Amino acid sequence: MSEIRPRRSVLAMPGSNARALEKARSLPADVILIDLEDGTAPAAKAAARAQVATAVAARGFGPREVVVRINPPETEDGEADLVALAPAAPDAILVPTVRTSDALIAVGSRLRRLGAPLATRVWAMIETPMAVVNAAEIAGAARDVDGRLGALVIGPNDLLKASRIRPPGRAALLPWLMNVLAAARAYEIEAIDGVFTDLEDATGFEAECAQGRDLGFDGKMLIHPSQIGPANAAFGPDAEEIAQARRLMDVFDAPENRERGVIAVDGKMVERLHIEAARRTLAMAEAIARMTA
Repeated sequence: MSEIRPRRSVLAMPGSNARALEKARSLPADVILIDLEDGTAPAAKAAARAQVATAVAARGFGPREVVVRINPPETEDGEADLVALAPAAPDAILVPTVRTSDALIAVGSRLRRLGAPLATRVWAMIETPMAVVNAAEIAGAARDVDGRLGALVIGPNDLLKASRIRPPGRAALLPWLMNVLAAARAYEIEAIDGVFTDLEDATGFEAECAQGRDLGFDGKMLIHPSQIGPANAAFGPDAEEIAQARRLMDVFDAPENRERGVIAVDGKMVERLHIEAARRTLAMAEAIARMTA
């Protein structure tokens, strides 16, 4: 089993906001996503870049994963972002508007030449129709020595705009989302659902989190701290799921069942392949417990 790391809540915040960066050190989000692209005004990019590099290098974010969204890497700002962030060593660099794997491999190669540690991964924003069409090819960068790819992140608003789907449009996007999810699973990387922008619609947000979880997403990108709790609850295993996973493990571990492939558990036929899912559920629960200890 690959490393289990909770990414239930991916909270985005502008890199230009020093107060938000400081507050992020104590928020219960699994991932802090610091934005140097859309969330930072052009005139503030240079100062934000220096501020973010200093904050990331100083650590202090505890168990939270720190990801920085850079400007398009082919631009002057994008190159400056990579130069500043490579020595700071965030957990990942999020590359915007990815259309093919070439951009990811180029970023990974540049990070290597800049001396960034191998632990610094690359994440890809999937926010154009071309990216959806090329999802498998993009996800394949995870197998390239310079790819460093660890996650695909959905940009739903950009997808809606580019595809001319009328808002809210979530239902129309479902085939696109599943295409991206299939690509992520094929190459064993994470898939993060996109933002829900109506902060006044808590019920709608919870429903979309539940849908994203049931589709198979690992977590959700957020725009406000108030969304952290519901996202963590939706994308993490609940007490019933944990208890059921333990029950399956106990049954299959019993001496009389160790060689059996199919067992009746509580009136249902369960195959040994379900053990891997149960093992992952328990590993995720343990990882979450360590984060909150």
